[in-house]
Amino acid sequence: MKKEILKKIEEFDTIVIARHIGADPDALGSSLGLKDLILDNYPKKKVYTIGVYASKFKFMGKLDNIDNLDVSNALLFVLDTPNLIRIDGITNINEFKYVIKIDHHPTIDKFGDISWVEPEESSVCQMILDFAYSNNLKVKKDAAEKFFTGIVSDTGRFLYDYTTPKTYELIARLLTENKINTSDIYSKIYSRDLDEVRLQGYIEENMTVTKNGFGYIILTDEMIKKYGDDTSYPGDIVNNLNNINEVYAWAIFTYDVKNNLVKVNVRSRGPVISKVLENYGGGGHALASGARLKDDSNVKNIINDLDKVCEKYSKANE
Repeated sequence: MKKEILKKIEEFDTIVIARHIGADPDALGSSLGLKDLILDNYPKKKVYTIGVYASKFKFMGKLDNIDNLDVSNALLFVLDTPNLIRIDGITNINEFKYVIKIDHHPTIDKFGDISWVEPEESSVCQMILDFAYSNNLKVKKDAAEKFFTGIVSDTGRFLYDYTTPKTYELIARLLTENKINTSDIYSKIYSRDLDEVRLQGYIEENMTVTKNGFGYIILTDEMIKKYGDDTSYPGDIVNNLNNINEVYAWAIFTYDVKNNLVKVNVRSRGPVISKVLENYGGGGHALASGARLKDDSNVKNIINDLDKVCEKYSKANE
């Protein structure tokens, strides 16, 4: 499959790279890194990365606008996105001549002329780095920095279970061949505004924890404004609530008045949560999932469903 993907890159002159809404470092690192990788090896190609900027991760690179681009003969990559509804910047993938899906989430929607899905891989950045080395492509410094950033972020600094020997082997080669400042990258990923730190303190103090080990908090628009008015904060904070003995899974529900939706960020230390979120138009990994709701009508239902998942998990592990 990696050879097939390379052939398609060589075949098309115009290539567009998309990823999921609410971009994280893996989505941005894989899309921007793939662009660098293609241009470093095929400099005559026209390559565009698209999607809405994530303010916290602007340091990773610039995105492109393709509003006036004829894509009828273009190749489209969709990265790190298990379902069509979550593709950022593309309303109809059928407008493109050819579509390649690369993802490490369990499949929700089957799409793409080529679909390379590996749920056991730590990140899409890891998959593309493997693709590059398998095809003897040059991985230069800019691409290396983006791939490293995505892998570090999605593995939780190599703490999560799906960090494998393969992950370390690829990172070792990347660092051997490229002189990148890893300390600077870590600083950029994990630096936090004071407002975000204070919001985390509020969440930790006020989170509800059920008898079944499910923790959750609902953040109103007023509360978000009190702590800096940045609705991206909870998506970052949710990863920092791990290792609470009494909590198996936890969720942050955030009212995003500006975009007229409710953001749901959920993590787990054991119970499989992805199936619950899929029932509400979201999804993700077994232990890290999310959703975007058009209103708050299903918030209580999600809380009840996740509490039941924790109850089942608790009883099975007594």
